Amino acid sequence: MSGVTRAWFIVLSVLVFNGLVPTPAAWAQLATAELNGRVTDSSGAVLPGATVTVTQTATGLVRSDVTDASGNYLFSALPTGPYRLEVALQGFKTYVQTGIVLQVGATPTINAVLALGTLEESVTVEAAAPLVDVRSAGISNVVEQQRIVELPLQGRQVTDLLVISGAAVQQATVSARGFPGGVNISVAGGLPTGVGYTLDGATHNNPQQNANLPLPFPDALQEFSVATSGLSAQNGMHSGASVNAVTKSGTNNLHGNGFEFLRDHRFNATNPFAAIDPKTGKRRDDGLLRNQFGGHGVHSAVKSQ
Repeated sequence: MSGVTRAWFIVLSVLVFNGLVPTPAAWAQLATAELNGRVTDSSGAVLPGATVTVTQTATGLVRSDVTDASGNYLFSALPTGPYRLEVALQGFKTYVQTGIVLQVGATPTINAVLALGTLEESVTVEAAAPLVDVRSAGISNVVEQQRIVELPLQGRQVTDLLVISGAAVQQATVSARGFPGGVNISVAGGLPTGVGYTLDGATHNNPQQNANLPLPFPDALQEFSVATSGLSAQNGMHSGASVNAVTKSGTNNLHGNGFEFLRDHRFNATNPFAAIDPKTGKRRDDGLLRNQFGGHGVHSAVKSQ
């Protein structure tokens, strides 16, 4: 290795160590989920060679796998959303499980037990209990789309919802040199600069202050997770916590959506301790007048055949 090459190698190593150059671990962060499990018969014996099929009911996306010698199957990089699981093997009844909802970063395990019978017969199970994640060592909480849209937000800033995930405290907003909507969040006692943000699998940190870049408005955001304690290597350089956000994904039919959010002083109660206006003799209102307009394209669920 020449002197020049050695010098560039040292510089690049320092930049990667200090987080100024993305590492493959940071690029590997995905806004997807993983599904795994084991297929057995009623006696508990493993069943290799079984065909396992997962179907995302909102889009019609289909993925298939065959169980290995230990009866295990694994689906990685699955888009978030509702799924249907089907397991088939000659000499056994087809196993069907519906109502499966995969959230961002989840790695749940779903085991299937096949009963003797024919493929034309089926045993259908509707998932009612929450999916159990036994593969991840971290502690995480997902804020789903319903809470994102329905909970009140000052200025419709999604980052305000980070604190409801538990163990998160907002210490301050970023300085005026940062991006709008940037916050300094401490999770589980960690440093605010130790929180890594991703949006649809891409790094979403402000490189100047290491806070978050602006997140999409609530209607366009599907969900986000806040994870800490025992994070995987995919979280790269940020050891304090990981905030993984995903936007709404499309299905088969495109529709448009427009909105206006209005805050007006005429709809607000007057402060009983407010000063009295000498012209009207009434207490002054807050004078608030805010109109937020917007719109986005959304997709409806897949049509049944």
